Amino acid sequence: MKTKKVWKVTSNVITGILFLLLIFMIFVVVSSKASGGEPNFLGYQLKTVLSGSMEPTFMTGSIIAVKPVENPTSLKKDDIITFREAENKLITHRIVEVNKNGDQTMYVTKGDNNENKDGDPVLSQNVVAKYSGFTIPYVGYFLDYAKSKTGTALLLILPGLLLLGYSGLSIFKALKEIEKGKGKEVEETV
Repeated sequence: MKTKKVWKVTSNVITGILFLLLIFMIFVVVSSKASGGEPNFLGYQLKTVLSGSMEPTFMTGSIIAVKPVENPTSLKKDDIITFREAENKLITHRIVEVNKNGDQTMYVTKGDNNENKDGDPVLSQNVVAKYSGFTIPYVGYFLDYAKSKTGTALLLILPGLLLLGYSGLSIFKALKEIEKGKGKEVEETV
């Protein structure tokens, strides 16, 4: 009787984990597609680290959470910012110098792992977000894969199939138990 209870608890835990995995995958894929890039979560944007310029602060392949900046002129030295360098190129580096000239604010930036400062100062209006201090190593590789057509299909279908397969197995085991119970009833009545 005790093994049945352990099996039931284990079964419920596995079903719950598979269901949460499916919901998380749907969120990642839909959020990535809707935003046209990295997913957003509770007002934070999740960005993938593509180079080692900020190591050891965050490693290549990590995801970092950045918060969109409301007042880009209020940033200070040592803040880590994400800024637009070109039309489709975002960079995340540390502010090493703040230069104010009238109502124009510019930031001199540098990657923690780079020997030299970045070539051009960053105009405050090109600052997109500020690093929140939240990093998850290596998950960025996964998010990049999730953005591909193959990754999208696989990440939506695989957890669903696992959940479906596990549900089928649970139903099969339950039917087997019912059959055992009916067999015992027949033996007792004879």
